[in-house]
Amino acid sequence: MDAIMAFFSNEVLWCAVAAWFVAQALKIPLYRLTDKKWDLTRFFGSGGMPSSHTAFVVSLSIMTGMMAGFDKPEFAVAVVLACIVMYDASGVRRETGLQAEVLNDIVKKVFVDGQPITDVELKELIGHTKVEVAGGFVVGVLTALVFILL
Repeated sequence: MDAIMAFFSNEVLWCAVAAWFVAQALKIPLYRLTDKKWDLTRFFGSGGMPSSHTAFVVSLSIMTGMMAGFDKPEFAVAVVLACIVMYDASGVRRETGLQAEVLNDIVKKVFVDGQPITDVELKELIGHTKVEVAGGFVVGVLTALVFILL
């Protein structure tokens, strides 16, 4: 029973979850600003501004440093994890999204006997631009600061 209570009172975990939630929620109005339409499904999607993965791991890192100490191995592990996630979000996952855009364009242009080969489009919002990762970084820092100051 103590383990369950400890899980639910873990400030580091809840701060990270809150940062993810805030970043995902921000995607809806920011998508509206850029694409001129409301899309509530952006809350559940990957990609877009800000990066919720980045917000999640940055807030985790800051809270880990505050709780365990910035000179502790736990903080170092959290920072290394955050760096890997941010690199992956802006590198590998972004390239996958760009490839999906090219493939979707090919599918739209190629016809067999006047019919499209397929009408299934690949998901293009998979990764993040560096600006979107920076946005997630800011959300992660601000969420951690709110938790620290409360």
